Amino acid sequence: MSTDSNEPKPSVSADEGSLFTTVRNLWPYMWPADRADLRMRVMLAIGALLLSKVATTLIPFVYKGIIDSLDGTAPNGQLILGLAVPIVLVIAYALGNVIDAGFQQLRDVLFASVGQHAVRKLALQTFHHLHRLSLRFHLARRTGGLSRVIERGTKGIETVVRFAMLNIVPTIVEFIITAVIFVWMFGFSYLGVLVVMIWGYLYFTIKASNWRIAIRRDMNNSDTDANGKAIDSLLNYETVKYFANEKMEAERYDLSMAGYERSAIRIWTSLGFLNLGQAIIFYAGFLIISIMAVVGVMNRTLTLGDFVLLNTFLMQIYRPLNFIGFVYRELRQGLTDIEEMFKLLDQKAEVQDKPDAKSLDITGPVIRFDNVTFHYDADRPILKGVSFEVPAGKTVAIVGPTGAGKSTISRLLYRFYDVSGGSITIDGQDLRDVTQESLRSSIGMVPQDTVLFNDTIGYNIEYGRPGASHEEVRAAAAMAQVGPFIESLPHGYETPVGERGLKLSGGEKQRVAIARTILKAPSILILDEATSALDTKTERDIQSALDVVSKNRTTVVIAHRLSTVVNADEILVLREGVVAERGNHVALLQQAGLYAQMWDRQREATEAEEQLLRTANDPDGFVKRGLPAAE
Repeated sequence: MSTDSNEPKPSVSADEGSLFTTVRNLWPYMWPADRADLRMRVMLAIGALLLSKVATTLIPFVYKGIIDSLDGTAPNGQLILGLAVPIVLVIAYALGNVIDAGFQQLRDVLFASVGQHAVRKLALQTFHHLHRLSLRFHLARRTGGLSRVIERGTKGIETVVRFAMLNIVPTIVEFIITAVIFVWMFGFSYLGVLVVMIWGYLYFTIKASNWRIAIRRDMNNSDTDANGKAIDSLLNYETVKYFANEKMEAERYDLSMAGYERSAIRIWTSLGFLNLGQAIIFYAGFLIISIMAVVGVMNRTLTLGDFVLLNTFLMQIYRPLNFIGFVYRELRQGLTDIEEMFKLLDQKAEVQDKPDAKSLDITGPVIRFDNVTFHYDADRPILKGVSFEVPAGKTVAIVGPTGAGKSTISRLLYRFYDVSGGSITIDGQDLRDVTQESLRSSIGMVPQDTVLFNDTIGYNIEYGRPGASHEEVRAAAAMAQVGPFIESLPHGYETPVGERGLKLSGGEKQRVAIARTILKAPSILILDEATSALDTKTERDIQSALDVVSKNRTTVVIAHRLSTVVNADEILVLREGVVAERGNHVALLQQAGLYAQMWDRQREATEAEEQLLRTANDPDGFVKRGLPAAE
């Protein structure tokens, strides 16, 4: 399916007056231009439905014939034929009902693939669109609530597509046919009662259904909130356990479910009111027409069969009339369910490719930040005129206190955000002038917090280059110094890593992330505090693997631990969004500035940590006294 910006994004609202506009906007999904086979199925389904309506219209006449043939008043000597005529008519009556049911089932079978295609197409479009939305949107989202919106939306789409396409127009046709028959056989007085009854029924149904929309929205909001809290709590299972807050989480979840319960009760109560009102209106019309028919039979202007015919037509009208009420309710409910989904589709991506954007052409690559300014909020600037260059094949490290803007630089390089001022170029090409896909395909990232997919180790490494051979995956794992560990596992590369990779330790996850980046073989490498969450020994092991990965690659290292950047070609020290110092490790120490202060503090912390480790391994103090440590 196409995923460009020209993909239709229909606006959907469940508010009164928007139904036909919505159906018109959804028409491309009901009548897909690129699927002639599905359009043929739609035509065949409508044909089957119309044939079932023909059978439905003829059935009451057969029923009238049965009654007239049995009441002794049938004309033209039908009684002389004995039981032959009524038996034939009974057979025809049964056959007509079977034909009616058969064509209705055929309609559903034919239309099933059309409805499911519409669901799939819109769900896929939503999925693509969510991935196109910018990082700012996803940082604010609630995953559980978002998944619930999409789940309800896809179900609502099928409801709207099916009912709008196959039920509304044919039912209107049936009403017209019935109206013609009423005028032809019984006169305008009967038709007048029928029209008033139908108008009153539909008016009441529409008004009551629109009133229920607000209740349905409240229920959806409570459902989304409850599901969001449940998913959030389960994703943070360990944190809940750390603080023994199971009771508090249950109370928060129950509070949302209480809102859902109240709305659900109101939904069912209002449905009872709606159904009762519909029944009163219909049977009031039924009563008036039946009394008129009884008077006609008593006056000999109608036969007993005519009375049965009228009642049969009324009951047959009740089925589509009640169904129209049901369809309208379901359409309104479906629109309520999908309006949130289409609000997602109406969200504009903050970062978009220009219409004439070209693929990034890598020759160096040389990265250049030229007087870059950036802010997440206008009143809180993050970067204030940052300029630097990363020569081809060299490593530039960016360090500084927390909040200085270090990780923002990696996000700007990936173009998760556009700069507020200045420019970022790679080999002279402004990032805003190239496609996001080509840019991100050229950059490899090893982040501080590695999150793995809930799949196998092999899948997570292969994610760096889908379709890579098993030998290439093994080679990448070996370079990342994780190969022997994987092969020591009972299931090797088929070992599941669990939700977010939680079955692996922090060091193991980092090595898998490094292997994934090695397999991608990017021209540019970003190491965003890749070892800051690890202990000193694991950090040193991981650092040796990172040195292999970054060799001869244009590399940006964003670091918290300065020991990981001592070999960088240049180190930039950020403070409050500006480059406060720059130079290599030795030159910065000689300046005795911010970098030297950070280095001294971290060296003291490292020495204290190593002293604690020595003490833990030598509790009796043998080493301190110059003796060999106790075995």
